[in-house]
Amino acid sequence: MRRLPAGAIARSQLAADVLGDAHALDNGQPVATLVLAAWRRHDLLARRSEDEPLVGNADRARDTWAAAGVLVNQLARPALFLNLPVKSAGECGRTGEPTYLSLRSLLRSPPAWDVAGKRIFVCENPNLVAIAADRWGRDCASLVCTDGMPAAAQRTLLSQLTLARARLCYHGDYDWPGLRIANHVMREHGAGPWRFAAVDYVAAVRTASVFTQRLQGTSVVASWDDELADAMGEHGVAIAEEAVAAQLLADLVDH
Repeated sequence: MRRLPAGAIARSQLAADVLGDAHALDNGQPVATLVLAAWRRHDLLARRSEDEPLVGNADRARDTWAAAGVLVNQLARPALFLNLPVKSAGECGRTGEPTYLSLRSLLRSPPAWDVAGKRIFVCENPNLVAIAADRWGRDCASLVCTDGMPAAAQRTLLSQLTLARARLCYHGDYDWPGLRIANHVMREHGAGPWRFAAVDYVAAVRTASVFTQRLQGTSVVASWDDELADAMGEHGVAIAEEAVAAQLLADLVDH
């Protein structure tokens, strides 16, 4: 605990340095369980409700280690984004092409994000990033993808943008997992909704394909719009984010 927060050290290296065993902090090991519980006690992760599971146990442990500056599977599930502005020239600038950054890069060499007061759009699905890049290229507004429920790299990127005073605007799938993800992003990162209200859902249902999917699973109340869950329950139709790409693209052209 005296070594935390660490400066982006590999978990195996920390375990070897302190405990003499590179695997002593692996998932399920007694010391790892104790350290994770203690760190969550004072970290923001402790604020998450127990009745709203975010990710699997292994993913949640990786997120907790990342919050403590310890890297686990540091190259897994890199964060995807498009045209995020930085203060100095580099690979993360306005290239017009989707860009990935690993958790390792985000923690070891965090970019100097030039996003203060700027609106940064956040989507759930990688396909929307590809569609936006194809349509607008360098003229596309800044767009970040959570790739479903955000894992360590995605959460680190969103946290960095929030600390840099960006205005995050989120859109996702109109299904119950999509609302659960949105609740998390808005609660943990202070995002606001982006065309993600009951009125937007009803409009999407009216123009949806006849081959729509039915809503499945337990309903979820949207923290930003009390009427959205009711509207979804009434129509019973799941709408993928890609199905409303045309409306979202209209917001993404950067004039």
